Amino acid sequence: MTAITSKGTALITGASSGIGAIYADRLARRGYDLILVARNQNALDDVAKTIRTETGRTVETLAADLADHVDLARVGSRLRSDKSITMLVNNAGVGSVAPLLEADIDKMEYMIGLNVTALTRLTYAVAPAFVERAKGTIINIASIVALGPEILNGVYGASKAYVLALTQSLQHELADKGVRVQAVLPGATATGFWEVSGMHYDNLPAEWVMTADDMVDAALAGLDLGEVITIPPLQDGKEWDTYEAMRRDISTRLSNHLPAERYRVAQSENA
Repeated sequence: MTAITSKGTALITGASSGIGAIYADRLARRGYDLILVARNQNALDDVAKTIRTETGRTVETLAADLADHVDLARVGSRLRSDKSITMLVNNAGVGSVAPLLEADIDKMEYMIGLNVTALTRLTYAVAPAFVERAKGTIINIASIVALGPEILNGVYGASKAYVLALTQSLQHELADKGVRVQAVLPGATATGFWEVSGMHYDNLPAEWVMTADDMVDAALAGLDLGEVITIPPLQDGKEWDTYEAMRRDISTRLSNHLPAERYRVAQSENA
């Protein structure tokens, strides 16, 4: 049993298996009590029982389908009202490997609802409370497809690009208010995500696939290092620093009362 003083409560979505369940284990060992959210009550109970036994932390389960408006509102209400919550891990999400034009539009809409709408509503539910207390951490699980939307299904890539952009905006607005924000961009990770998405990770080159334990441990190390964007498989972190510096630099030149010269030249040539 751990004797670590409680760091508050972490609410983790998608916590019944895979990355979410590993976050639950690691955060409990770091001194967090837990609220575990997922659809499958039996799976949640199994995760909770193991963590209670191994860590002695308080673990509550909250069965909810975040694609359902009523369930989503119930989790959001808990985030707004429970002052013990000091961390939100937005992990719940789905993906797809189907080509964009071959994908089922209903499944794409469901993906947007879970990856974008649910994550946004939960973030909006907890952020004001964290700001009011000048303390709290929001971890958003994105994906490397946020940077490479051509890698997998285009809607999936777009949904994770949204998560990345939202995190960067949150950091801009909340950094001076005592709120920590982090986006984690995993690469291929050995979880059940792949089978649900339409392909097993065994079909990928072995050197691409990280274990879920290594991914979560690296993500938490990135949080400890103060990173806003953590990319566990990226070996040279300076590459991200350069990319981000270029993005910020170009963003200062994206408004001008005149169209760029190349467009004015083309217009005159075709007049």
